[in-house]
Amino acid sequence: MVNINKQNTLSVLSVKTGQSLALNSNSKVDLELRPLFSEFINEKRYASKASKETLRGYQSTFDLFAKLMPDVGLTDLTSTNMTEFFSLIEKRVRIIGKGKTKRGVKISSIATYRSKLNTFFDWLTENGHIESSPFSKMKYPKVYYDDRQYLKKQDMEKIFLAISFNIKWANHFIECRNLAIFGLAFYCGLRKGELLGLKIHNIDIKRKQIEVSSQTSKSRRQRVVPINVKLLDILKTYLQERKKTAVSDAHLFISDNRKHEFTSFGLKHLMEKVKTASGVNFHIHQLRHTFAVNLLNNGTDIAKIKQLMGHQDIRMTATYLRCLPAKAMQMDLENLTLDNLI
Repeated sequence: MVNINKQNTLSVLSVKTGQSLALNSNSKVDLELRPLFSEFINEKRYASKASKETLRGYQSTFDLFAKLMPDVGLTDLTSTNMTEFFSLIEKRVRIIGKGKTKRGVKISSIATYRSKLNTFFDWLTENGHIESSPFSKMKYPKVYYDDRQYLKKQDMEKIFLAISFNIKWANHFIECRNLAIFGLAFYCGLRKGELLGLKIHNIDIKRKQIEVSSQTSKSRRQRVVPINVKLLDILKTYLQERKKTAVSDAHLFISDNRKHEFTSFGLKHLMEKVKTASGVNFHIHQLRHTFAVNLLNNGTDIAKIKQLMGHQDIRMTATYLRCLPAKAMQMDLENLTLDNLI
């Protein structure tokens, strides 16, 4: 158990390995909760081996909580204060672009914030810091997924056209790398963390397959994904360009200056550039949705899609396919006639 006092105002804010940021604050949340949260994060990182993306999710959610609820300590973790936290999230104004602001948040985002915080609160309960989670008697929000998550054909064409022709990259290496990143996201349905975590040895050109490590997979399970012909050509070209560099980093994707791995920040910057050039407002995870929806539309069995996407439960796969367009099921219904009833 952490001894809570003013000496504990220094805590780790960043979840990046070997990097820390000192905080000197007299707020109640920083004095009482942040030291415990650092202990929680360390346990998740080293004992539970949580992925970098999972750790970032915990960290960003807690930082938002600390920012909006600075006067909340251990004894203040009540359902009333949690309701106040979500109320403040709903009312806050966010900057989403040049001169653009947005108010409010999706129900799915509220559910995510709650889930991340509750994992920490459950940890506090298990370790005897609080009696029970403030969410224990609060009804979980019902999330409705009525938005289209996959990208249409014309949008995908615009994205790849922008990467290959519309954007003037600094050199051929960067162009090939960026095309390979988007190619893997679409043709293999990889998550962002899986993309950035790929190493050179994970790519087997001869066998035409990619190994997704259990260390980077959200499900913590290793899987192998086949490489189709179009992606194979993209990867071969990128690997040839990569060989010309003097980089010693084992990661498949490396930075523009070729000194270290391509980072999450680099990917965010790349996404903004492609969105502007293509005129398509999207996020990288939508390519994974597009991968899944089109596999099902082309007749791939959902059990195979589950394996390709690395899901533990087929129900998770089903949520990705909730937006399958009605026209994709037209032929299935055409077979329903009085003549072929059982």
